[in-house]
Amino acid sequence: MNANFKNKKSFVESMFDPDAAVVDEICPAGEPWVKIVREGQIFRIVDLEGNQAVDTLFYNASHAVERYSATDTIRRQKKIYLTTGSKLYSNYGNVMLTIVADTCGRHDTLGGACAAESNTVRYALEKFPMHSCRDNFLHALAHEPECQQLGISKRDIPSNINFFMNVPVTEEGGLEFVDGVSAPGKYVEMKAEMDVVVLISNCPQLNNPCNAYNPTPIRLLVWDDPSEMSFT
Repeated sequence: MNANFKNKKSFVESMFDPDAAVVDEICPAGEPWVKIVREGQIFRIVDLEGNQAVDTLFYNASHAVERYSATDTIRRQKKIYLTTGSKLYSNYGNVMLTIVADTCGRHDTLGGACAAESNTVRYALEKFPMHSCRDNFLHALAHEPECQQLGISKRDIPSNINFFMNVPVTEEGGLEFVDGVSAPGKYVEMKAEMDVVVLISNCPQLNNPCNAYNPTPIRLLVWDDPSEMSFT
């Protein structure tokens, strides 16, 4: 692989106090989660039990045609993994969020979301009815007010980020789904550079090691303007 596409892990701890968060919620294993994060706010995803993949999409909260772009994010930074300092670009070329803290060190941009179809192709025909991240995304688009107000539909689901997920790229250019590099309590934290709708599928996958064959809950926190926050 081209050396420019290899990341060095960048572990940076946050100074934000969870007690000062304006949002502090648990997303159960295998479930979706949606929230608007405003420009300047800080957003944290916590892998509570370790080895949990968190499939995540971002949309401009006032113009959903603009959304996270894996292509722009990879191309502009010449890196296929995300960590502290990484900028998440939209399909309009704008920075949507910046990763400002990360205790995991590497997050996937290539593996995509599991779906009934991909489960069938990768594993077995009888896997078709199993719950998937695409199911979670579609359910949220149909039922969550933040998505309904923007008129987002299944055609608006781009390639997603897989926070905490370990997807190495082989020398031949293939992808492997292997044990995660996260651990209980690891987190990634982002600063919103515009108002964004965050759409998460807390991955229900049971057929590969991305969740250690055991999907677990995650914790989501949001802080307001850092200048007004208390620090530990």
